[in-house]
Amino acid sequence: MVHRVCIVAMDQVIPYDLTLAYEVFGRLRDDKGKPLYDVRVCAEEARVEAGPFGLVVPFGLDVVARAHTVIVPGIENPLAPIAKVVLRTLLKAHRRGARIASICSGAFVLAEAGLLDGRRATTHWLCADELASRYPRVKVDPNVLYVDEGEIVTSAGASAGMDMCLHLVRRDFGQAMAVHAARLAVAPVNREGGQAQFIRREPPRSSGSLSSHLEWVSAHLAKPLTAARMAAQAGMSERSYARHFREQIGTTPMQWLLNARIRRAQELLESSAAYVDQIAAACGFQSTVTFRASFRRIAGVSPGDYRRRFNAVQSSGKPGSKGRAAGAVARRTQDRLVPVAARPKGTSTSESAIRRP
Repeated sequence: MVHRVCIVAMDQVIPYDLTLAYEVFGRLRDDKGKPLYDVRVCAEEARVEAGPFGLVVPFGLDVVARAHTVIVPGIENPLAPIAKVVLRTLLKAHRRGARIASICSGAFVLAEAGLLDGRRATTHWLCADELASRYPRVKVDPNVLYVDEGEIVTSAGASAGMDMCLHLVRRDFGQAMAVHAARLAVAPVNREGGQAQFIRREPPRSSGSLSSHLEWVSAHLAKPLTAARMAAQAGMSERSYARHFREQIGTTPMQWLLNARIRRAQELLESSAAYVDQIAAACGFQSTVTFRASFRRIAGVSPGDYRRRFNAVQSSGKPGSKGRAAGAVARRTQDRLVPVAARPKGTSTSESAIRRP
């Protein structure tokens, strides 16, 4: 039986989200050349605005009544009012057992319909906080590429929609067909890590009494900072410091420090060719093992994988770029990153060993 897919287009639909879903499902055939999916784009009105151009949509929302899967692509303004007829259409489809999936900010449409209440869900990391704030009954996970809750599936933004669609193909027709779909899309069938690796986590700041203190901490990330030392710098007892920190920043001092160090490590991995143990030391980690574990937990991938994906210096392949970049890191961190040959005799192996990233 052909699996019927309806893609619901609303005004200001993100064209990429709509077309990637159509391409993934619409190109698949069985061994006799027959389509595995009957894909239809539908909308409330015949014409839909899609940023720089308009779409003439061939089907109305009535076709959703026969769909096995309903896809809701992202929209440019997720806070814009959603037409009640769209919400009713999604609710009816869900009640009769259709699978409902969203891409990117399409999760806001599902949330507005109440379909995400009490469920885990995700969306583009840029608007994850807004989704969680606007719909507190939704358990928003900003770190993953997609969340499968059975009859409700949500994906993060942009290319994460491809990951979700390939996952749905796997659910419907197995791993071999998902691999075939990935080959047609020239995309990996599975991607390591989640959305966390793409999030730029700026540590929260304070406009209150801790503002200048946080600037001091940020300038001393390479130092062996403790809660006691930071409290002393702020001129408070540890107990008072922890209370003020929680009130103004919303987290603990040590968690803030860890996030700030990981953020600094991301900057160095993106912009330099320094070794991972050098970067760990420059960011205040006493152990490379601890650094790698903390980085993977927060960023979702290893430091080496993060560098391969986001480092412009290494990808450029320009002669001498690695040496110049490593030297720049050493200068910025006040000679903490001293090359092995320049280190004094007697330096321990743990201090001098340079391992590959």
